[in-house]
Amino acid sequence: MKRCAWCGEDEQYQNYHDTVWGRAEYDSQELFKKLCLDGQQAGLSWITILRKQANYEAAFFNFDPVKMAAMTDEDLAEQMHNAGIVRNKLKIESLRRNARAYLAMEAAGQPFNEFIWSFTGGKTIDNALKDMSDYPTESKESQAMSKALKKHGFNFVGPTICYAFMQAVGIINDHLTDCHVYQECKALARA
Repeated sequence: MKRCAWCGEDEQYQNYHDTVWGRAEYDSQELFKKLCLDGQQAGLSWITILRKQANYEAAFFNFDPVKMAAMTDEDLAEQMHNAGIVRNKLKIESLRRNARAYLAMEAAGQPFNEFIWSFTGGKTIDNALKDMSDYPTESKESQAMSKALKKHGFNFVGPTICYAFMQAVGIINDHLTDCHVYQECKALARA
């Protein structure tokens, strides 16, 4: 079975590639969760965060933005002792900040899923990549998303993080064309 080479031989990584990465996601809270996890990746490899995902879910209420927004400074300081997550103070604090930004958008009548998908006009971009050397690290869409998210108060949402997020949630289909998942993601995408 042919896969995108980035997932290598690691079984957990292959499962993520086969069942999650590139699949179009339209649920606001799932998009928020994934954006939070991608922000934790900054400067690290995705497999590091993937291996810690369950610990993040436990520590941050399965990314329930209401509960995350209510976390106190003391709650966040406690997470600096949690060996199951990346213990970076700014990244930990960003989770509460992003939850508050998410809730403010929703309260203002801006559904998060519509906002996130608006950068591609609600459609999936299919890059039809033939080779891993073709993988971009950002795009005009990810740059625009980054700028808009920051304007709304989010952080750890630079254009490279936004691009990785867009790939992961199927806004951009960057499965290689000979990958066994490519056609499935293409069929599930909004045209």
